[in-house]
Amino acid sequence: MRASLPLLLLGPLLIAATPARAEAPQRIFNLIVYGDDACPKAEGDEIVVCARKPESERYRIPKKLREKPAVSGGPGWGSQVATMENVQRQTLPGSCSAIGSNGFTGCTAKMLQQWFAERRMQESAGIP
Repeated sequence: MRASLPLLLLGPLLIAATPARAEAPQRIFNLIVYGDDACPKAEGDEIVVCARKPESERYRIPKKLREKPAVSGGPGWGSQVATMENVQRQTLPGSCSAIGSNGFTGCTAKMLQQWFAERRMQESAGIP
């Protein structure tokens, strides 16, 4: 109880010591002026902030848009689409999968493709 007593006594002092809040201006303008153009004067309760740029920048595309974007180094769109198609192919008809509708319909085709591939390997190795 004693530890909180000094805090109770300091409370009114802290409130009295805080400055009164100033009223915020009605309008604030942030402008870019080029070359020797004058910065407009503030009227009444306005604040005008001007940034000065050289005259050569007046009609140019903004610098952020002029710079080439950094290469992200990620995979290209083509390989991403191919990956998505391969993943989805497992659930499509003709895929030889228990997942999805008619997934079993491709099992015979897959078995024949495997048989022909093995046959080609045997012929290239000279095995009849």
